Amino acid sequence: METKIVAIIPARGGSKGLPRKNVLDLAGRPLIAHTIYAALESKIFDKVIVTTDDTEIKEVSLKHGAEVIDRPKELATDTASSIDVIDHALKVLLRNGYNATHFMLLQPTSPLRNEEHIKQAWSTYSKEDANSLVSVAEAEHPPQKMLIEIDGKIEPLTKWEDLTKPRQSLPKAYMPNGAIYICKVEEFLKTKNIFEKPLSIFIMDRESSVDVDIEEDLKKITKRME
Repeated sequence: METKIVAIIPARGGSKGLPRKNVLDLAGRPLIAHTIYAALESKIFDKVIVTTDDTEIKEVSLKHGAEVIDRPKELATDTASSIDVIDHALKVLLRNGYNATHFMLLQPTSPLRNEEHIKQAWSTYSKEDANSLVSVAEAEHPPQKMLIEIDGKIEPLTKWEDLTKPRQSLPKAYMPNGAIYICKVEEFLKTKNIFEKPLSIFIMDRESSVDVDIEEDLKKITKRME
């Protein structure tokens, strides 16, 4: 079967931490436009789709070259699952006669993830026998050095002895950075899991992994892009 990859960019209108963040200006473009252009310029996608409930985001997305799927209001709440959003978008495409083999989820809050990252992530995924891929950055702090509270008691996240081990002796740990997720459409529709095993990772540097959640993040990225 011919490989058909669809980019899915989820962007709701009601963000709380930074209101209207998806359409705020970043270096002369709306925030979401940076992800749309990265997807288009990578030239690996059959379609670049924005799923949104918001009229302004829809207009901005169409203006900058994406197609748009209208998202139901119940999938645009604070508690709506990204899994349900992806599932809805893929099923709309299927109803319209479009059968993608893979999708790549690209969150608009990762504007420093560029077309090269997208191409390299797809290249990594294509070379491995994986069902899914997630982009990651090296964790700033080893999880073995962390404590958690369970039923009012403090416990180590891993083992007590790990807390006193030299950092250098601990295995490298990675955090998903939210920039790129790749899945097989058929597998996802069956399992509703974007971390379907076997799972591959694409390592990005911490600087490119900045996620826009508050105004300070936007200022930090703006300064870097100047």
